Amino acid sequence: MTSLRGAHAVITGGSSGIGLATAFMLARRGASVTLIARNSVRLEAAAVSLRASGCVAHTVAVDVSDQRAITSALHSLEPCDVLVTSAGQARPGHFLELEDSVFRQMVEVDYFGTLYPIRAVAPSMVERGRGSIVAISSATALLGIYGYTAYSPAKFAVRGLMECLRGELRPHGVHVGCVYPPDVDTPQLAEENEFKPAETAAISGAVKPMTAQAVAAKIVRAIERERFAVYPDRSMALLAGLGPLAAPFVRWVTDRKVREARKGS
Repeated sequence: MTSLRGAHAVITGGSSGIGLATAFMLARRGASVTLIARNSVRLEAAAVSLRASGCVAHTVAVDVSDQRAITSALHSLEPCDVLVTSAGQARPGHFLELEDSVFRQMVEVDYFGTLYPIRAVAPSMVERGRGSIVAISSATALLGIYGYTAYSPAKFAVRGLMECLRGELRPHGVHVGCVYPPDVDTPQLAEENEFKPAETAAISGAVKPMTAQAVAAKIVRAIERERFAVYPDRSMALLAGLGPLAAPFVRWVTDRKVREARKGS
């Protein structure tokens, strides 16, 4: 078991959702937390809520997709013991209707916004021979889903990065984890739902969203036990475990839902 007492945890996307819920749980384990996000007003409100519960919380307003800015921000902080990259964006839509800029934005925010913070803190962790890096990928990195042609590839890239990184950093005493959450009841999901095609909504509507707190609990447990793959619910674990065997059945189910959604539109 890895103790979090006295650790310094940095959480990108820490002003709401999974990031903020994880910050609360890390702080309750005795860690001091630094929240990173773009919106300074929301950041400070999140920090106030943490401090009100007796937690030590700091904030840095910066765009994780700006490599120079996020690197400078992280280097200005005390050494990072735990990094959770929760910042991300999901913009669903029909492939033929999405602007090229959406595909670029998903890669910049979801992939490079994960890569840049890791690149900034990993050298110090390796030098000290300890640390934990956890990235939030997605259920759509386990199997491509209708409507996520911009989002899913970026999350597949995060999965690939973390799988490679695990092997490289483990010999240096640094834990690496990757989280595959399904839909989670967060402000991000509410925004995402505004853009979902009817077919995508029909697929995702069959599954009740998890709470951010439930996902955060799995993340913190994975850090403490130094686990790599984090599947917040049983369906994700089954999908990952069965892999290619489950894919044809899942595709059959989703194809049927797409046909039904199209008939109803």
